[in-house]
Amino acid sequence: MPQTEELLKRLGVTIDPETLRLALTHRSFAYENGGIPTNERLEFLGDSVLGFTVTDYLYANYPDLPEGDLAKRRSAVVSTRALARLAREHQVGPHILLGQGEILTDGQNKSSILADTMEALIGATYRSNGLRVAQDLVLRLVLPLLTEVEDHGLGMDWKTTIQEAAAGRKLGAVEYLVTGSGPDHARQYEATLKIGEKTYRSGTGPSKKEAEQMAAAASWPDLQDEGL
Repeated sequence: MPQTEELLKRLGVTIDPETLRLALTHRSFAYENGGIPTNERLEFLGDSVLGFTVTDYLYANYPDLPEGDLAKRRSAVVSTRALARLAREHQVGPHILLGQGEILTDGQNKSSILADTMEALIGATYRSNGLRVAQDLVLRLVLPLLTEVEDHGLGMDWKTTIQEAAAGRKLGAVEYLVTGSGPDHARQYEATLKIGEKTYRSGTGPSKKEAEQMAAAASWPDLQDEGL
């Protein structure tokens, strides 16, 4: 297991070693090591801290938004996709304790495992430091994502956003040209967005769906420049 000091430095928090190890213990590792505790309880706790902190921030800082718009913004930054993106940005994956089956199937890069571990780390921060420190961590993590939501106005489901906008403007069929590379246990995909006869940007990910989302997100600013 790589040293965790750098991970804590990237997150900007301190977590006591026992709690940190628990936060990084996936159930596959626990099962292979005699049924030791997993990070699932910390994940449950972190999910609550995350949801409350984001909800409180949105309520205080967007006084004119109706409940539905607040909910859309919240869902955009607490989704599995958003949390997995944050985990990748902070290089959480290499620190997760995984069983051999998950290691062989590149579990450290699976969005569900990354997102769950991110919530567990938030829970661990709360247990080690209290609510204020945990909330500060959450806001450091999600404020850049909320800024993206504010800039684009339609959340982070870029595929749906582009599909609806292209249909409204009658720009032609939206499709993604997808290629895969690498061994089966560590497959990587690249997707390129095409609308009508025009080709836009590409994105990569460990699944076709995520590669398509990344391509859509990368292409959205260009589409906005074109008045979409």
